[in-house]
Amino acid sequence: MSREIRILVTGGGTGGHVTPAIAVVRAIREQAQNTAWKPVFRYLGNKRGIESKLAVEAGIEFEGVESGKLRRAYNLRGYFTRENIADAFRIPVGIVQALWKVWKFHPHVVLSTGGYVSVPPVIAAWLLRVPVITHEQTVQIGLANRITARFARTIALTFEGAAQELPPRLRRKTRVTGNPVRSIIFKGDKEKAIAHCSFDSSDNHLQTIYITGGAQGARIINRAIEAVLGELLQFCRIMHQCGQQPAGDEQDYDRLAKVESRLPTQLRHRYWLTRFVGDEIGDVFALTNLVISRAGAGTVTEVSALGKPAIFIPLVPTGGDEQTRNAKRSVEAGAAVIIPQAELNGERLLDEIKKLLKNTQQLEAMGKAALTLARPNAAHDLAQVVLQAVL
Repeated sequence: MSREIRILVTGGGTGGHVTPAIAVVRAIREQAQNTAWKPVFRYLGNKRGIESKLAVEAGIEFEGVESGKLRRAYNLRGYFTRENIADAFRIPVGIVQALWKVWKFHPHVVLSTGGYVSVPPVIAAWLLRVPVITHEQTVQIGLANRITARFARTIALTFEGAAQELPPRLRRKTRVTGNPVRSIIFKGDKEKAIAHCSFDSSDNHLQTIYITGGAQGARIINRAIEAVLGELLQFCRIMHQCGQQPAGDEQDYDRLAKVESRLPTQLRHRYWLTRFVGDEIGDVFALTNLVISRAGAGTVTEVSALGKPAIFIPLVPTGGDEQTRNAKRSVEAGAAVIIPQAELNGERLLDEIKKLLKNTQQLEAMGKAALTLARPNAAHDLAQVVLQAVL
């Protein structure tokens, strides 16, 4: 008879917090095959957050709790905004809800991957004496993880340098595992991508760019591409994930689709526009010669793991400008180019793309440099940290 191991997972707000958690869940499921123990998972997050959708899609039972966003401010007065005051009341409510849900599930261990939603479940777990493993994806430790790290048994880091941002007494609890990535990204097929995007086989000699701004897109990137789309398609193919903007906002997909409809037929066949990339992401990456994206930890990690050269446009401002710090590690390794958001426009982006695609030797060198930053076994290593807390 197998022993049941109950693992509570929390973290969310963005896909960058959720994707590593799901990657670890899958790694644990794989390790549990043909063993004397059986993992049982439950995901605790914000029912309005992206984690509610992604967890269910991954086959993980999901429950929601209230959570308040932790916003940084440049001065004391900046913390006393209407949003912060409202969220300050949500946090204790979330802790009470989490206490009940954690006690009811009775987990053996909690894995937290950051984001403001992780704070109530981690505090609840600590109060109930459940061991907590906290994972930080970025070079800079996020505000939520600065809180949850105090309650964690182990603090798993993507980058060794992140430990220096913790108080000395917490550094003893750190362990560098890398940032878990989806195993699906390694299983891509170029031919499937060509078919999925309805690219014409006569254009197979062209290099292919993958542009992404995350689940909600990056309007500034989308506008830059819109401005030079016709020129770009003269010499490359483009797979463009433009995002789904919040309800009520102008949809970038609609604008770009209109621009696409006015292109000559031959150029239209070189452009694939989508709001969201799902399970076809591995195929998309397999066909990609150059990535253009924000510099969230998840994206930077996946690009490195696959050895893809990149142009990063870091989102600013974020807490401590963490995306710029993420991107700079790739630039220092020779794997990427940064275009600061303030300098981004269609002409600048077109110029950078031309320079890179014309120099195939540089592109190849950048791809090899990206691989030097990769930790392909990160999901397995973090899974081991979680399991060591209970097995």
